[in-house]
Amino acid sequence: MAGTRLLMRRLRELLRLKHEHGLSHRAIAQACGVGLGTVSGYLERATRAGLTWPLPADLDDAALEARLFVRPETPPTAQRPTPDVVRMRTELARQGVTLQLLWLEYRAVHPGGYSYSQYCDHYRQFARRLRPSMRQVHRAGEKLFVDFAGKRPHLVDRHTGERVLVELFVGSVGASGLIYAEATRTQDLAAWVGAHIRLLEACGGSPALWIPDNLKSAVTLAHPYEPEVNRTYADLARHYGAVVIPARVRHPRDKPRVEVSVQIAERWIVAVLRDRVFFDLADLNAAIGEEVARLNDRPMRALGVSRRVQFDALDRPALRPLPLTRFEVGEWVRCRVNIDYHVALDHHTYSVPYTLVHAEVEARMTATTVEIFFQQGRVASHLRAMGRGQAVTCAAHMPSTHRAYATWTPARLIAWAEKSGPATARLVVGILERRPHPELAYRSVLGLLRLGQQHGESRLEAGCARAERLGAYSYRTVANILRHALDRLPLDDEGAPDPSCGVHHNLRGAAYYAQKDSPC
Repeated sequence: MAGTRLLMRRLRELLRLKHEHGLSHRAIAQACGVGLGTVSGYLERATRAGLTWPLPADLDDAALEARLFVRPETPPTAQRPTPDVVRMRTELARQGVTLQLLWLEYRAVHPGGYSYSQYCDHYRQFARRLRPSMRQVHRAGEKLFVDFAGKRPHLVDRHTGERVLVELFVGSVGASGLIYAEATRTQDLAAWVGAHIRLLEACGGSPALWIPDNLKSAVTLAHPYEPEVNRTYADLARHYGAVVIPARVRHPRDKPRVEVSVQIAERWIVAVLRDRVFFDLADLNAAIGEEVARLNDRPMRALGVSRRVQFDALDRPALRPLPLTRFEVGEWVRCRVNIDYHVALDHHTYSVPYTLVHAEVEARMTATTVEIFFQQGRVASHLRAMGRGQAVTCAAHMPSTHRAYATWTPARLIAWAEKSGPATARLVVGILERRPHPELAYRSVLGLLRLGQQHGESRLEAGCARAERLGAYSYRTVANILRHALDRLPLDDEGAPDPSCGVHHNLRGAAYYAQKDSPC
C-alpha cells in the first residue's frame, strides 16, 4: 500500500512538471530520479487515459491507478478448466514428462485455458499441500529406498515368556511409494540381503537405484563424497542390475520416501500389532504382510488413489526384470596365502596357484562354494568343506614336483617295483612296512627304484635279493651292494631264511596295499 501511494505521488509530480512547467522528459527524469523510459511510459499512459493537469480534485490514488493501469479482461474462472493436478503429478513421474509438455497438451484441449505460469502455479500450490518427501519428482522404476525402523516389533519366548525385540526392515519404491516391510532377527548382512531379495521378488522387478542408510550391512565406510559400499551388498545390487547410492550421513532428505514409510510402518504395523503375541518370526511376518497389504490398498488422502494402483501404473512397467537365478549370499574375507599355497578360511584350508605364495587375496564364501580372487580376477574355486580341519587341494595349483609326489601311493610304488622283479617288490614292501607311516618311506622307495636306472634292472633285482637275504630293508644297503658289485657274487642258498619265518600278524604285506590303494 505504501508503495502504491509513493508511485501515485511520483505520477502526479511527473504530470505537473510536464504540463505546468513544460520540462523535457530528460529533465523530468533527472528531477524525479527515475529513468527516461519510465517518464515516457507513464506520460504515455496518462495521455491514453485522457488525463491533463491539473487533475480533478476528486481523483484519489486508487482511481488514478485504475485509470492508468487498466488490467486486460480475462475470461471468468468458470470458463477456464482447472488443471487436473493429481494427474499432473502422476504424469510427471513418467520418463521425460515436463510441466511444459503437460501444459501444451492442456492448451491443445482447452485453447482458452490458463497460461503456462498460472498452470504451473496451480500445480505448485497442490504440491505445497503434500508432505515434504513428496515434493521430489521420482521417476517411475528409478529408486528404491530401504532402511530399518527405529521402533521394533517383538516376539515372545514360549518357554520363559520374555519379550524378544526384532528388527523391522522397510522398503519403499520411489514413484508410487509402495511399502514393503518384514521382521528380521538382526540387522546383520545375511538379514539385510535376504530382506532385499524378498522385497524385489514381491515387486516382481528391481529399480535402477538403491538408496540405503549408512548401516554397516550396507556401507563399510561412510563418506560424503566417496562412500565404500559393502562388497556383498554391491554384488547383490549388481546381480539385480542396480546401483547402490548411500544417503549422506545426517541428511534424511536424501531418502524422504523411506523416512515417511518408516513412520507409516511404525504407526500402522508396529502399533497395530503391539498387543498381539507371536512366538516365531514366520507368524509375525504373516501378520505384517496383512497390514502391509492394507496400507498399499488404502487410498492416499492427497492423491485419492492407493499406492498399489500407483505402483501398477507407474513403477511395475519400468522395473528391471529379475534374473533367472536367485542371489546367493557370499561373505568376503581378506587373507594371505601361506607358504604351502593354501589359505585358511573357517577352520579349513583351500589351495591357490603356488605362484601366489605370500600374496594377499580375497575370498568369497557362500553356503556351497569358496572362490578366491587376486587383483579382481578369480584364481581358484572349491566346494566348501564341511566339518572342521579339512584341506581342499587342487592338483593344478601344485608345483610339478609336489604334483608328482601327491600321486604316489604304496600300491603304485609296489607295481613299479614289480617291473624290476619279485625281490625288488618284496624289498619295497619291507621298506613300507618298517616305517610308522607309508608316506615316510616314499623317498627311500623312489631312491631305490632310481638305482635301476643307474645300474640296470637286473642288477637292482640281484641287489634287492641280497639285501632281503641280509634282512636289511633300506635304500642305503642296496646302494652299497651295487656300488661294491656284491650283487654279482652268488647267493648262499644254504643260509636262506625260511619264508615262513617272515610271516607275522603285524606285517601287512603287498596284498594289503594292493587292496587299500589303487593307482591314480
